[in-house]
Amino acid sequence: MDSEPFEVGRVVREAINILSSSRNGVQISEALGTIKRYLGGTENQAPLKDREEFTRVHFSAFLRGLVSNLSPEWIELLTSDQQKELWDSFFLDGPADQAFLVLLDSIISTGPSFRLMKVISILEQFLQTGGMSALMWEVCHQQAQAGLPTLQETLLNKVVCLPDHLCNKLQGNNLPIFFPQNYFPLLATEIIQVLQRISDSLRGGLDCSISFVSQVLGKVCVHGRQKEILNMLVPRLKDLTKVDCIWQRMCWRLVECVPDRWMEAVVCGFVQKAPGADVLSRLLGNLVLKNKKAQFVVTQKLLLLQYSYATAMLQNLLGYLALDSLRRSLLIKVLKELLETWGSSSAVKHSPVEQQLYVSKAILICLSHLKEPEIESNGQELLTSMMGGMKCHLDSNLPRVRRLGMIVAESISARITADGPSLKFQYEDDDETRELKSLLKQTAPQQLPVTDMPNAGSDISSATPKAVSKPSGIPYPVAPAVPEDGSDLELDSDDDLIPHDMSEDKELKKMKAPVYIRDCIEVLTGSEDVDKWEATMKVLESLIRRNSATTREVSMELAKVLLHLEEKTYIEGFVELRQRALVAVTITDPVPVAQYLSSQFYSLNYSLCQRMDILDVLALAAQELSQPQASGKNKPWSAQSPCIQTVPGSDSSQDWRRIVDERIKSKTRHLAKGQSLVEPACGPNKFSSLAGHFFFPLIQNFDSSARLHQKAKSEVPLARRPLVTFDLLGDDHLVLGRLVHTLAILMYFAIHAVAAAAMGKSLLEFVWALRFHTDSYVRQGLLSAVSSILLSVPSERLLEDMTDEFLETQSWLADVAEKDPDGDCRRLAWQNLLLMENLLKKLRSIPS
Repeated sequence: MDSEPFEVGRVVREAINILSSSRNGVQISEALGTIKRYLGGTENQAPLKDREEFTRVHFSAFLRGLVSNLSPEWIELLTSDQQKELWDSFFLDGPADQAFLVLLDSIISTGPSFRLMKVISILEQFLQTGGMSALMWEVCHQQAQAGLPTLQETLLNKVVCLPDHLCNKLQGNNLPIFFPQNYFPLLATEIIQVLQRISDSLRGGLDCSISFVSQVLGKVCVHGRQKEILNMLVPRLKDLTKVDCIWQRMCWRLVECVPDRWMEAVVCGFVQKAPGADVLSRLLGNLVLKNKKAQFVVTQKLLLLQYSYATAMLQNLLGYLALDSLRRSLLIKVLKELLETWGSSSAVKHSPVEQQLYVSKAILICLSHLKEPEIESNGQELLTSMMGGMKCHLDSNLPRVRRLGMIVAESISARITADGPSLKFQYEDDDETRELKSLLKQTAPQQLPVTDMPNAGSDISSATPKAVSKPSGIPYPVAPAVPEDGSDLELDSDDDLIPHDMSEDKELKKMKAPVYIRDCIEVLTGSEDVDKWEATMKVLESLIRRNSATTREVSMELAKVLLHLEEKTYIEGFVELRQRALVAVTITDPVPVAQYLSSQFYSLNYSLCQRMDILDVLALAAQELSQPQASGKNKPWSAQSPCIQTVPGSDSSQDWRRIVDERIKSKTRHLAKGQSLVEPACGPNKFSSLAGHFFFPLIQNFDSSARLHQKAKSEVPLARRPLVTFDLLGDDHLVLGRLVHTLAILMYFAIHAVAAAAMGKSLLEFVWALRFHTDSYVRQGLLSAVSSILLSVPSERLLEDMTDEFLETQSWLADVAEKDPDGDCRRLAWQNLLLMENLLKKLRSIPS
């Protein structure tokens, strides 16, 4: 057989073996030099096909081998130049996304050691040499070519949370480049570099996605780091979009592609940091017309639900609406809503004076942007609103409120009746009054810069982040207490407000949690009380388990609510709380809930995360139902048996193999003398009678779902093809692997069940149909499924009812054990072959 396709993998494995065993510097340098040929950039580089295979398949594994074998003795065998050329270069010159993940995962999982400090040093070089821009550029290309969403989500979390990971790991020994105040400006500079490459790509006629960069920007802003990243990003974008239409469109697209859940943080950041309405218009374009969330933030939240922003921000925001003819309809709408709020007697009585001042400023700025045709068409409506609001303000007992009413009424009257008599009032003329009147006269929004913007007027080169240096004796730099350049305190953010004295404050009483299941459903579906919602989540599982009769009455409704439940506020362990509640519902009313979850797994409009949650719940419920209850002095069964771990991102195949190994060990006889071990608790396996309800809907719907998707792809024209977001036989192989492992787990816990033989036959057919799958994780699941069949189905039924399938599977396993490129698959195949051999020997030993 031609072994050429496995040549690269063989060379990589040989190199890792040399690194782990050899102490010969020449031999090590030769091994690394051989691998360097596959990375490219050398005179004697490997063929393109081999280089592509190396970077696509073997690169991450090789990097992990480099890190795991790193030691002071090993590294001293190389000279300084050889270390840079044959060790550092793999992380700095190879695929940036893979190198970054390996470096960060190694730091998180490594204790204090020489290896940890070396990896941190490489990560520092990675950031200083443009590694982040290379990473984002690679992901942009992957998105343009329909890359893996799971990998992109992982990269997104790691990139944004890098300072948190390093701070938690290094604590007082953290490096300056990983401080948030240094890292996020650096990230902003890298974003500009990526956008430059995207610009060059577009000018060359090549497609490129900007979505990942938008996600990075959105997640950084929603984590509260708008100031650090936008202080650097906005001035650069301001200069780049001034004369270049491609940069303008790229900037518009950058903000448009931000996910809705992060849109508010991004829009608020841009509105505050833009040095004028014209710049904001260049940066956002017509975002408010294209995105409903952005429109709500701009026209409602920043104007009617907030009042702590500076006047310059209001000028930016309303000037932005006024600068484009398509957006001016929103300006009129905003003015009417502001007048409605300003003229509400309830708002005048109960709102803080500061909020009334904020609304009054917004009204006057809107009036300054109105054109004559707009005044003529809306004049009567504005006059009516003005008369009602003026009466409410004049009836107030507060002189400041009455003065606000007079100033706004005068301004509206002057704008509507420019040629006739207008209202005139007598009031004290102070700084606040003069500021309000000046807002009505300002009609050029581009002349209203935000004075607290650092580097707002600097050129591109001056916006580059300065080299960071570690402060002596201080682990983190302290922010200055006084604004630089004498900026007006009124224009600063909320960070400059004087802190309230809380020394005598008393702790609020904890929210009382619901005591009935139906109340929990009502809170989770309709309540806006965040504290009550959090308290409900924390007691829900215990309520379900204590009130089984009530739970069965509403089990389907509760399962549906929990499956679609999203986190309203941060709760520690929210995912686990939701999962445990779902498991409790499934255990309490297993048949309908398990069938419902199985049907929803194949339905549309579910995320991949939700589908994997369904699989985890079914597996955990099956495990708990199969556990016998402890009695007497026996230890609980759960303390003696393997436990399924469903932590997101974990390698569940490792857990499954541990379960199988323990089952095999339990079937091995040990002859020993001494004190007898305590026997495990005995009791009925509740899952035995329920196994079919968990297993068959999950495996039967797979065939119809896969066939339907394949038919849609083959028969329906591309232009009219429906959007299918779930393709188990295509891109969603991660979910397919989890499905296979879940079926194997259900089969495992169905031992001694009446339906075990039928389940085993169906699962064996399922394995046979997918046995040539290209993904190693899926193949590992298939081999684990074979193990569960051999361990759970009675051997007599296995050989009598499935003789042909048994022999075909045995032949396939022998082929996998010899030829499969994945080592774990080969090990599992050999393990299954041994199990089969033991079954055959057992049957031969039984007298006929």
